[in-house]
Amino acid sequence: MAMAAALRREGRRLTQPINALRSSLISQDQSPHGARFISTQVVRNRMKSVRNIQKITKAMKMVAASKLRAVQTRAENSRGLWQPFTALLGDNPSADVKKNVVVTISSDKGLCGGINSTSVKISRVLYKLNSGPDKETKYVILGEKAKAQLLRDSRKHIVLSLTELQKNPLNYTQVSVLADDILKNVSMTH
Repeated sequence: MAMAAALRREGRRLTQPINALRSSLISQDQSPHGARFISTQVVRNRMKSVRNIQKITKAMKMVAASKLRAVQTRAENSRGLWQPFTALLGDNPSADVKKNVVVTISSDKGLCGGINSTSVKISRVLYKLNSGPDKETKYVILGEKAKAQLLRDSRKHIVLSLTELQKNPLNYTQVSVLADDILKNVSMTH
């Protein structure tokens, strides 16, 4: 009997602090167990921060859209440079020559979908089509992303690699100097 009385005393001692804690958490309207009470100030602050994040996101979208418009305008303006050559030579000239150069153009930075990887894939296909036992084919790379991909498996076939060309719009003088560099480097290695 003494043992039973001791267990009852211990049980009361353990349940009293738990009951006191539980009653302090429950408000006057006796909410269900586990319900949380959030002050209106916390909710207001959270809503304010969500609105601020939405404003920042909207501003970032507007900046990205204006940059995209500028790049699209530059790309459309450059069509006058490459369309006459494509009309004259075609996409893949049918002349059978022993020395070929595959010029791969990509961006210096990512986040543009599959454009860079597609450019490299097409360059690799052109390389395979134009190379053979009696033919010599080399790469000229314009752009950091293509350089990174082609360095892995085609390091010895790269003649020239130029990066950071997209920072400033190219004009005819810069393109002609670039073409001279490509022709000099290709003729030295062949």
